[in-house]
Formats: sequence, structure tokens, C-alpha cells
Amino acid sequence: MVIKIVCLRCRQKLTAPAYAEKITCGKCGEVNPIIKKPSPATSLEQGKISKPMEKLKKLLLGNTQRLSDSSGSSSSPPSKLCALDESGNQPPAKKRAVLCGVSYKKWKYKLKGTINDVMNMKTLLTQTYGFLERNILVLTEEESDTRLIPTKANIETCLKWLVNGCQKGDSLVFYYSGHGLRQPDFNQDERDGFDETICPVDFLREGMIVDNDIYATIVKPLSEGVTLHAIVDACHSGTILDLEHVYERDKRMWVDNSPPSGVRKKTSGGIAYSISACEDNQIAADTSALNSKTMNGAMTYILIDVVRGNLNITYGDLLDQLRRELKMPTNKDGLVVQEY
Repeated sequence: MVIKIVCLRCRQKLTAPAYAEKITCGKCGEVNPIIKKPSPATSLEQGKISKPMEKLKKLLLGNTQRLSDSSGSSSSPPSKLCALDESGNQPPAKKRAVLCGVSYKKWKYKLKGTINDVMNMKTLLTQTYGFLERNILVLTEEESDTRLIPTKANIETCLKWLVNGCQKGDSLVFYYSGHGLRQPDFNQDERDGFDETICPVDFLREGMIVDNDIYATIVKPLSEGVTLHAIVDACHSGTILDLEHVYERDKRMWVDNSPPSGVRKKTSGGIAYSISACEDNQIAADTSALNSKTMNGAMTYILIDVVRGNLNITYGDLLDQLRRELKMPTNKDGLVVQEY
């Protein structure tokens, strides 16, 4: 039995044995990961996040339903799901993604699973959610185009591209796998007194990208009808987008995360979600415990596995499933979801 896939770079048709984990394209040399579709989940907990109740599949496919606001007012009716219509009568919503994996291969604290994470996430978006390759920017240290090396300047440029000209119906994804740190907050924007950061490959020379700047670049510009999903597999990433509400899974409720300074941290009418690997004061894991043949970010690997097995999963069930799986191999139980 063989598996048939298409090369992620040159679109060459490839075949591999059923047991293979990856295959190298003979035409362009691209190493293509093979993600086997798991069997559907059989026992998800019944508890669901009441706000939001939208399903992950619909939002990534372009659903533009508005959430109820923090005052508890009811949400407006959901708009029609923007799906690809072969007749051409209903064009799909635009989908764009920036996928960033930093391995720090020239430094002491290198990460071995980040490129695998990025390629797995790209496969999920293209094969499961219908994202077109031309609308996905991949930043790793292996890219031949220097504009796609994950330097601070390049990441900032790509984040601006992600939201530039966004319109109603757009579905945007920002994915990051790499080191995350925190630093003292002197603007009274953080309830715990620390800003969260991500670390580009040149952060020791050019500095880190701070959560305030990530918010200003990809959250604040979101206009009505635009949905952003940020998935951040990094240490200290719990509130990396500086969103105003955090979901506490144990309490089954959204809690206020607005800045003590009173500064506004909202979108311009759109919706932003952030799923991160751990709390602001915790660390994430780069591990081979989940796949003996490759290194992966623990949260990324399990998230992809869970979502592919249940495309209609709600955010609440997703969190529950991730929490259960993450606690077993990594002893890590600080998964966080945020909304604007």
C-alpha cells in the first residue's frame, strides 16, 4: 500500500510507502511531511465554551458570525458560510497565512522541531481548510529567499502583509513556533507586570518582537467580518496578542485581561483568537515524545492531530482535548485561549 501526496513546493506528484513519515521530492528537494489522518475522536467532554460557540472549521473557512460583546448583548445572526462554489456564483473568502518557524541553528539553544511544525501546519491549512499555497508565507532558516528568513524585519513585514487590505469574509492565520520570552512592562499594559515576546532568529542583535507590537500590527487593524487565528507554540505565550479577554478553562469562563493603564486593546470590528502553548509564566516543549522519528512542538503536533480527527470541534472541546494530551507526555497544563 502506498500514500500519494503532492510536493508542497513544486506540486510534483509523489508516492511513498504507507509507513513513511516524510518523503523528499526528487524534483526540487523539498522534504514533505506525511501526516496520516487519525481515526475520529470517540470521547470528547461535553463541556463547551459558551462564548464563542462557533466551530473552528467554520471560522477558518470564512464564517463571519459576530460574537456577543463583553456586556452580554446577543450576537448578530451568522452570515452565510463562504464556501467554494464550483459554479462560480459564490466566491470563497480570502484566506492568508503567515507561518513562522525559528530553529536558531547557529545558536546554543537551537530548536529541532520548528520546521516540522511549520510544514505540518501548512499541510493542515492547504489540505484540510482550502488555503492556497500562494497565499501562505513560510518563514524558516531553510528558505532560499532571504526575504523569508525569520529575522525581526522580515517577520514584521510579513505580519503587515497578512492584514493589509483585509475585508469582510477574510480568514487569516498567524502561526509561530520558536522561542518566547518576557520582559518587564513599564507602560502598565500588563496585569502581571511583564510583556510577552517572540524571538526572531536575529533577536540578540535586533531585539525581540513585543506583544504590544504584535497587537498593533495584526489585531488592531482587523475590520468587521475579518477573523484572525493566532497559534503560538512558544514559552511565555499565554497573552502574546494582548487581547482583552482570556478563557480560564478550569472556571469555564472568560476573564478580563484589559490593560490596567486603560489603553484600548480591541480590534476595529473583527474577531481575533489566540491559542498558545502555555501560560505567560510557563514554558513550552520541543519534544520527540509524540513522534519517535521527528522533533515537534508538543502543542502543535497534538492540535493538528485533534483537529484533523474532528473538524467540527468547538473551542471548549479543543482545549479539553489538548489539555489531556499535553499533560501526559510533557507535564504541561497551561494551555490558553484568548479573544479580543
